Amino acid sequence: QVQLVESGGGLVQAGGSLSLSCSASGGTFSRLIMAWFRQAPGKAREFVATIRWSGEDAGCRSSVKGRFTISRDNAKNTINLHMNSLTPEDTAVYFCAADYSRRSTFSVSETSYNAWGQGTQVTVSS
Repeated sequence: QVQLVESGGGLVQAGGSLSLSCSASGGTFSRLIMAWFRQAPGKAREFVATIRWSGEDAGCRSSVKGRFTISRDNAKNTINLHMNSLTPEDTAVYFCAADYSRRSTFSVSETSYNAWGQGTQVTVSS
């Protein structure tokens, strides 16, 4: 079972930037699909971005395209989310997740992901 630990959350002003990291341990990562989800107060958890641990496939939700970038650091076993041009609507708890299924297409459904981190809070002030 892979263990995931997020870090890097915090408070930032609108228009600012923040980078999140997800540190993975306890398993073999090469065939995992990794993702970031977020959950705002009173709202359902939603997909943000995804990347394969091996290869170049990556994707994100339309509302963050051009602002958020997901990347992978194989040497450090981390998945990163670089967030630019943040808005108050990006305020949420951000979760890292792992999909063990080796599916050929990415899933945006949280039910497809088997392991989750504890989350890190991102707050964007206006």
